[in-house]
Amino acid sequence: MSKMGLALQMYTLREELKTDFVGTLRKVAALGYEGVEFAGYGGLTASELRRLLDELKLTAVGSHVGIADLRDKLEEVIAYNHTIGNRTVICPFLPVQMRGSASAWKETAELFNQIGRRLAEEGIQFGYHNHSFEFEEQVGDQLAFDALFSWTSPEWVKVEMDVCWVQNGGQDPVTYIQTYAGRLPLLHLKDLKKSADGTVQTVELGNGDVDLSAVISAAQNAGVSWMIVEQDNCQRPALESVEISMKWLKTNYLS
Repeated sequence: MSKMGLALQMYTLREELKTDFVGTLRKVAALGYEGVEFAGYGGLTASELRRLLDELKLTAVGSHVGIADLRDKLEEVIAYNHTIGNRTVICPFLPVQMRGSASAWKETAELFNQIGRRLAEEGIQFGYHNHSFEFEEQVGDQLAFDALFSWTSPEWVKVEMDVCWVQNGGQDPVTYIQTYAGRLPLLHLKDLKKSADGTVQTVELGNGDVDLSAVISAAQNAGVSWMIVEQDNCQRPALESVEISMKWLKTNYLS
């Protein structure tokens, strides 16, 4: 069984990227991350970004692209991601009007199939990244998450599972990883801490309530290619937080 790659979702460092996109990527590479998943490109051309990734020996493992650009600017998305060497494009979120009812979810599924089919023609995987609401909404006799993926083609629409939000939505991440094995190329490895009053904080790996060891084992068995560290909101400086998470991985996964 091959070892999964370790990447960082750059959204975690969004404030640092605003002031020094190139320098922040250099720091991520120096921390030992092998890949990065983008949520914006810092104003760099695709060729500029590709040269930087090659210099730093970083793999572009994914790009989060908003649904408006996926719908209206897909050819531009394809061209950019071809150039930077990325082969997985992810829809990171859905506005309210694209969910919340069976008909809305079904229309979204149809759009996803169209997007995924076009991307597949170009050798690019398409996927969807969950939050908690997909596990809190019921669509018929299914949770919205399961309904969405039952209405989309496994060939054209992959799962990018965020285990933190699966757990926050009241479901077991390990069970869901096992259920979607083979359709799950990328996994967001994230930890959360829930206080007695119900407040949720995303925290560094190993500092929260997610059974990360069980998640990692299940992910490896499910054929996940890349585990992607993400922390939506950091209580420490964000670069310090992603360094703490990498140290946890070096001790608990890479050693």
